[in-house]
Amino acid sequence: MSLKVYQYSKCSTCRKALAFLKKNDVEFDSVDIVTSPPSKKTLKDALRSSGLPINKLFNTSGQSYRDGKFGERLKTLSEAEALEALAADGKLIKRPLVLGSDFALVGFDEAAYKKRFRGR
Repeated sequence: MSLKVYQYSKCSTCRKALAFLKKNDVEFDSVDIVTSPPSKKTLKDALRSSGLPINKLFNTSGQSYRDGKFGERLKTLSEAEALEALAADGKLIKRPLVLGSDFALVGFDEAAYKKRFRGR
């Protein structure tokens, strides 16, 4: 399985997720979400795979979210416009973003990671 983890090195949640993956011998490619954010197509695929609503892909505690007033704007943005904004600014994306061939994990929830990677 080719696993890609979009992360930000200064993010403590990302560090916890990466530590979990390493401890559980999960092989992955790490991508800096700020310098190389996922494409609009990749984000759209992640949205479908995760089963989450579009607003759950946003890093609501980040400066980019606040500066862009996305709390208000998300109510009126189309999915395409929201994906465009996310692809343009990696700091807008909730991280880490873990992409497998048939799944996406957004953020770090240890229980969800255990369920996904148990028995590997």
